[in-house]
Amino acid sequence: MDNNLMDINQLIKAEKTEDIVSDLKNIIELSQKQAYQAINTALVYRNWLIGYRIAEEELKGEDRAEYGTTLIRKLSKELTNEYGKGYTKTNLYSFYSFYKMYPNIFHSVSGKSVPLLSWTHYRTLIQVKDEKARNWYEKEAAQQAWNVRTL
Repeated sequence: MDNNLMDINQLIKAEKTEDIVSDLKNIIELSQKQAYQAINTALVYRNWLIGYRIAEEELKGEDRAEYGTTLIRKLSKELTNEYGKGYTKTNLYSFYSFYKMYPNIFHSVSGKSVPLLSWTHYRTLIQVKDEKARNWYEKEAAQQAWNVRTL
């Protein structure tokens, strides 16, 4: 069997029953869930990388506050022209804040990343300035599978 097909079989553990319709619904729902998780991981990682790059660039500026504001404004304009409205100044500041608050989210001690929440969860969490409180909310949201409204 093809290695890629074996990987998919491990990700989507569908069981065969006597009811083909239920089996197909299960396969579709499991596939959709897996696709959502893959997209979320890519989105969170993209936003973290953008924040990392902005933070790295900001450190080179002499007057960081003014330079950072100018940099964000310039990046927002260029990225919005190229990719659309998802790269507003507010979003770029959120990516930057996300990186600053979670600099090691993709580099845990075990070599594996921690279970990720959605980008919307992280966007909410970065508004919590108290680190202890933010960590508690993050842990609870992950363990209790809180939606963003509950968070």
